[in-house]
Amino acid sequence: MGIHRREHAEFWLDQAFRHQMQRDLEKASELYRKSIEIHPLPEAHTFLGWTYSYQGRLPDAIEECKKAIALDPAYGNPYNDIGAYLIELGKLDEAIPFLRQAIDAKRYDPRHYPYFNLSRIFVQKGDLREAIRALEEAVRLCPNYPAALQELARLRDEESRRSRTESSPSSGGA
Repeated sequence: MGIHRREHAEFWLDQAFRHQMQRDLEKASELYRKSIEIHPLPEAHTFLGWTYSYQGRLPDAIEECKKAIALDPAYGNPYNDIGAYLIELGKLDEAIPFLRQAIDAKRYDPRHYPYFNLSRIFVQKGDLREAIRALEEAVRLCPNYPAALQELARLRDEESRRSRTESSPSSGGA
């Protein structure tokens, strides 16, 4: 019976995801909840949270991700998502531990995302060097990640500009 319930829940999870990708967020939310009622899956809670985030419901999104973590602490996606939502809420220091947990999670492939999100935090905190380090790691893990490549180039240019400004004489005389 458990296997059948899980397969049934996965079916509704897949249907919900299709609606989410078509931006039918109300239907997606309804189907994710249906999937969860049948058999709670960490993916369903995480994706329901993602749907809530599209609706601007960040506290609800965070709660769904916490439910996913409770079901499977090794699943990395909800940690990264919580980190991203906390960044959007301006809670930078609260986001860092979640992003670090995403990086360390056993069941998580796109580890470049939490590094990219860490770089966003470091930029907002004015720590260009740490932001660059995080982006370099994101690019090492995913060499063709366009957003990371673009941001890394921008921050390196910024660092170079700052370096030239700091090393040039402030008053033109000797």
